[in-house]
Amino acid sequence: MVHKTDLVIIGISVGLALGVLIASLVFFGVRWYKRRANLRRCANDHSVAVLPIRTNGFGTSIELSASLSSFVAVKESDYTSKNLQNSWWSHHSKDRFASASGLPRYSYKDIQKATQNFTTILGQGSFGPVYKAKMPAGEVVAVKVLASNSKQGEKEFHTEVSLLARLHHRNLVNLVGYCVDKGQHMLIYEFMSNGSLANLLYNEGERALSWEERLQIALDISHGIEYLHDGAVPPVIHRDLKSANILLDHSMRAKVADFGLSKEEVFDGHNSGLKGTYGYIDPVYISTNKFTMKSDIYSFGVILFELITAIHPHQNLMEYVNLAAMSPDGVDEILDKKIVGTCNPEDTRSLASIAHKCLRKSPRKRPSIGEVSQAILKIKQRRLAKEDTMSLAGEDFSRAASHIEQQQLELTNMSTLGDKLTQ
Repeated sequence: MVHKTDLVIIGISVGLALGVLIASLVFFGVRWYKRRANLRRCANDHSVAVLPIRTNGFGTSIELSASLSSFVAVKESDYTSKNLQNSWWSHHSKDRFASASGLPRYSYKDIQKATQNFTTILGQGSFGPVYKAKMPAGEVVAVKVLASNSKQGEKEFHTEVSLLARLHHRNLVNLVGYCVDKGQHMLIYEFMSNGSLANLLYNEGERALSWEERLQIALDISHGIEYLHDGAVPPVIHRDLKSANILLDHSMRAKVADFGLSKEEVFDGHNSGLKGTYGYIDPVYISTNKFTMKSDIYSFGVILFELITAIHPHQNLMEYVNLAAMSPDGVDEILDKKIVGTCNPEDTRSLASIAHKCLRKSPRKRPSIGEVSQAILKIKQRRLAKEDTMSLAGEDFSRAASHIEQQQLELTNMSTLGDKLTQ
């Protein structure tokens, strides 16, 4: 009896050992297969191996991580890292790129002459310096030069050219040409004489934006995003909406700019590393690494609160917003002092309500950009209707006063005539 019990115990022990051994073999076999498949995919996808990966950092635009396939591809090509940028452009033939984009391509000498040897600088972005230029035909443009130490690379350069070559809307900054010459990469845009929204909101030397201008800017931005989300085919997700990427023309009309991080929605199903700007990034995107149209909506909600408060996201904007949300008129406490007393509190509260909806934690509960545009338009229409009513009331009062004055004059004349008749 004891002998049989020992045999059972030994059998169970051997079975468990075999089970553990088989499970281990399966586990390591799967890992080996996945690794081989990943390496094979990287080897076949030459474009991945030669596309530069953006460096990490805490600058204006960030990329917190790269995809595993990109990481492996770069590891295999470390010894040719100095030649990655040139090989990218040799892989994508310059001539084919020019014909595909349909945009004029300028030489380095053309741009050098137009910018007066790169002397008139307009600003500095994550892409690189921006210069003012006058082209041979006389038009004034802005030239963005990809700096050698830029956090953005040629991949973003290509994205911007290929997207803006086919995207045209009055609320998107128009790309009028590019330059790939002598190791330089430049983007040529229409000149936006009033600079960026961030500059107007936060530079003390700039004039204060009126409430009417802020409301129109909000509407312009929403129309630009609406075109990207609902008008473009396939739809485009911007992925880096912020006040620094909103530019204003001579008429103070706002246009969305900087499409280097943008993606067509149809190709956005895989993870490619977190991209965007601190303070504007959707928290859901950070936790899931999935960027959707509703992530753009979140960023736009932050911009709306910037227009209302003139508080930058890096200055704890969201803390002020959350505190203000505790009371119905809390937004009055954080309203930009430059417009206090010049705007209707009902309008600012309505815009703040729209912004709050854009910032909802659940992306499904955030409105679409079309709904946002309609809501902002209603605020503007309501304001215009009030102005018209006040104008009509003023005209009625003026007519009534004129009528009374005319009656008084007639009575005076009649009284004078009566006095003459009695004499």
